[in-house]
Amino acid sequence: MLERYFPDQTLRGGVECLIAALLAALVILLIRRRAPNLVKDVFVAELRGLLQIIAVGAILAFLLRGPQWTSILVLAGMVIAAASIVRKRAAKIPRVYSLALLAITIGAGAVLGLMIVLGVIPLRVSILVPVGSMVIANTMNTQSMFLDRFRGEVLAHIGEIESALALGATADAAVSRYVQAAFRASLIPSIDNLRSLGIVWIPGLMAGIVLSGASPLYGALYQFVVLTTIFSATGLSCFVTSHLVTGRVFTANDQLLLRANT
Repeated sequence: MLERYFPDQTLRGGVECLIAALLAALVILLIRRRAPNLVKDVFVAELRGLLQIIAVGAILAFLLRGPQWTSILVLAGMVIAAASIVRKRAAKIPRVYSLALLAITIGAGAVLGLMIVLGVIPLRVSILVPVGSMVIANTMNTQSMFLDRFRGEVLAHIGEIESALALGATADAAVSRYVQAAFRASLIPSIDNLRSLGIVWIPGLMAGIVLSGASPLYGALYQFVVLTTIFSATGLSCFVTSHLVTGRVFTANDQLLLRANT
């Protein structure tokens, strides 16, 4: 119906955004009594998200006219932004920005780099930037979940941790079970995405590939490639964090820095 009244794609996209925003506004009005503090956050998030995605679209349109290697610069900027978001979400962890930046760079960067070298992900702006952004975004979310869960586990078991330290355990040994709990919890979404692929949901990338005229079977297989790439990146980033996070929450003398009021 919209194609009939709005043949121009950009104009039609604006109308579609307006419809989606109005629907979200109706839902906000419905739930405002249950979550009164959420209303403002949703409106701000919608406005910010719209402006950001428009900016991304404009940047991609510009990059498509230039050399393909510029996509790597875009992904590097996304990694820096992702680490900044993790810093805000896990601000209670000392020196969390450098930790998140290193983990996301190694996790997402190493996996994407290997896939590019092997030819699985082409070094083309139209493919690398969207796929890379999905990998980086999921790695960012996994880092946030890992650090938040780890902090919660440590704060809930301060007595046990300090007792283990008093008995001569190292800081790594004292928090090893809590690192494992955070590791497992943070990877559950990526694992569930693989389990539910094609049964519960058909991701947008596959739909886009099919709509572009490619074989549905190829679209399905490539979607699997992307999701396993995301899992590899998130797993590797959590592996890095699990080895470095202890040094952020303990002093050189194995004294715990995290406290309930921090």
